[in-house]
Amino acid sequence: FVLVVALISLSFGGAVGLMFLMLGCALPQYNQYWPLFVLFFYILSPIPYCIARRLVDDTDATSNACKELAIFLTTGIVVSAFGLPIVFARAQLIYWGACALVLTGNTVIFATILGFFLVFGSNDDFSWQQW
Repeated sequence: FVLVVALISLSFGGAVGLMFLMLGCALPQYNQYWPLFVLFFYILSPIPYCIARRLVDDTDATSNACKELAIFLTTGIVVSAFGLPIVFARAQLIYWGACALVLTGNTVIFATILGFFLVFGSNDDFSWQQW
């Protein structure tokens, strides 16, 4: 039951985050779709960590260079996702209100991705890592 509630909460968080992103693009006073480029960052952000978890044995208590590199790359992707709307707003491609909506959507989406890894990241029999 707990996993079902977590899955519903994560899907609701993803929907709310994408709603903020679409509001930043499609509201009549903004009407610019440049912020949709952050979708690439949403797709790319979990990839380094997923690859590192596949390659790294978690029984070792010390830090691992592969895992640390994956966290560094993920951090760079997340910072880029927050920086891109700000660059667009400074270049006057989008309005600052649209930038605020996109940054709010980024916060919600990345919190949802983090929540996914916290809920489904354990090494149990029904883990997503079996794929």
